[in-house]
Amino acid sequence: MNITYKEAQEELQQIIHQLQAGAIDMDELSKKVKRAADLIAHCRKRLRETEEELGGLFGE
Repeated sequence: MNITYKEAQEELQQIIHQLQAGAIDMDELSKKVKRAADLIAHCRKRLRETEEELGGLFGE
């Protein structure tokens, strides 16, 4: 996935708002849920990478 952490979070927020508003029809629901799962995985990966980088800087 070639997007920034911030972009992933913003897109995830959009999906959440659409779900809460009932703005996603059944045909799109599966695609949106899969995309949300991919975005969450991307954010978790970036957080882990950042933690590792910071740990290396501070000798942890």
